[in-house]
Amino acid sequence: MKRLLVASFALALLVPACALAQSAFNGTWKLDPTTVHDKGGEAMVISLKDGMYRCNCHPPVAIKADGQAHPVKGHVTFDAVAVKVVDDHTIQRTYTQDGKTVSEGTIAVAPDGKTAMEEFTDNQGSGHDTGKVVWRRVGKGAKGSNAVAGSWRLDHVDSASGNIFDPTYRIDGNTVVSTDAGGDSYTAKLDGKPVRNITNGKVDGTVSVRMLGKNTLRETYAKNGKVTFTNTMTLSPDGKTMKMVIHDMQSGVTTTMMHNKE
Repeated sequence: MKRLLVASFALALLVPACALAQSAFNGTWKLDPTTVHDKGGEAMVISLKDGMYRCNCHPPVAIKADGQAHPVKGHVTFDAVAVKVVDDHTIQRTYTQDGKTVSEGTIAVAPDGKTAMEEFTDNQGSGHDTGKVVWRRVGKGAKGSNAVAGSWRLDHVDSASGNIFDPTYRIDGNTVVSTDAGGDSYTAKLDGKPVRNITNGKVDGTVSVRMLGKNTLRETYAKNGKVTFTNTMTLSPDGKTMKMVIHDMQSGVTTTMMHNKE
């Protein structure tokens, strides 16, 4: 009887402890920009000739490169784009939504034409990010076009500062809440059932979430019932770092990056 009572008391003490145990995913995760890498899939293709700018975005963008904002359709984070030609190897791009600038950047091609530096500012949601990205040329543009034209792949992120790309997760029982300063968020059950996904404060398709083992969480994003990309996050054994692998079904590009727990 004494042994049974001891076991019962031990169990009674153990249950609340388990209930109060927090998920190792809980908290805010700071992106290490030096760890961002792309592989596979489509390159970024830009066309800039005879006053017209085009890119193979999803959906594609085709507007006059006259420095004026032109409406575009199908993009949740912006509804207009302005492209200004600075010189024969430099352009400026400005993205707006409801008349407000959400991001802007300058792309300057190196004298040898092999690389391009993009300096950007992103002001989505309540966040603010600035940085520099280096692109590597993998294809030439049409003869007589601006040097920015051609096919490009991400070489590396030179620098970045801010908080837009730093997600916060909260797992409580079977419910996960995800937010970031860029205005992206969702609240979902860990049962793989789709719920509304919010991007930059607006509904953007659905997201479903599952745990793939103790230290791996996968988000599956979809629009009109078709998966657009997955985001798989795996924690290190000590819970201090998180590897994020994003696979874009539209472009075929897989992006990996590391986050550190704040």
